[in-house]
Amino acid sequence: MSLENRIAEIIVSRLNVKPEEVTNSASLKDDLGADSLDMVDLMMDLEDTFNLKISDEDGNKLQTVGSVVEFLKEKGITA
Repeated sequence: MSLENRIAEIIVSRLNVKPEEVTNSASLKDDLGADSLDMVDLMMDLEDTFNLKISDEDGNKLQTVGSVVEFLKEKGITA
């Protein structure tokens, strides 16, 4: 399974959105409806799934699905 698909599964599960809504340009808050608590939970899900720590500063930069993908790739996560 690709990194993008794993991230999409986490987002679909956490935010209860349709898979087709999860595109690289989709805003987690504006397009997918994440509130601040959802964002915290999403960051924790990503940390658990990919065994890494996401600082508050980095977490605040993750506004779109694509930014999450790029952040994880920069951390060396591939799938």
